[in-house]
Amino acid sequence: MRPQVVVGVDPGSQATGFGVVAGGRQQVTHVAHGQIAPRSRTPLPERLRQIYDALLEVLERHRPHSLALEDLFLARNVKSALTLGQVRGVVLLAAAQAGVPVHIYPALVVKKAVVGYGQASKFQVQLMVEQLLGLKVAGQHAADALAVGLCHLFHLRLPLVAL
Repeated sequence: MRPQVVVGVDPGSQATGFGVVAGGRQQVTHVAHGQIAPRSRTPLPERLRQIYDALLEVLERHRPHSLALEDLFLARNVKSALTLGQVRGVVLLAAAQAGVPVHIYPALVVKKAVVGYGQASKFQVQLMVEQLLGLKVAGQHAADALAVGLCHLFHLRLPLVAL
């Protein structure tokens, strides 16, 4: 059986992280990761296009079975929430355009799947991602994207685990 390939995405208007992982019954492996970071002074519509184009390229290059995305959380302010919603929309559009099914997980579930504790810090999540994949991850957004990708792989293995 061919390993499942999953692209995890951590959306952000300043930096959108992506992480590509593959796994079967016994192991998970790192395929690729990075951050899509449009210039900050670029107008939002152009940043959204750059994120869309780069993510579509990742999806076309790696041909994943699915895309994993962290569920919305409460943003600090309304403007940030709206911008994040627009970036998420671009991510969903890219996945739909590429014909890749999307699976959404609450942050608590991602942290519990990767670290074993739903209230884990971002540092703890990154540390565990690095340990599970045997590599150093540069960039918090890429580490978060790998975490949500790993979460989906783990849930494919054990579909009866309660969310």
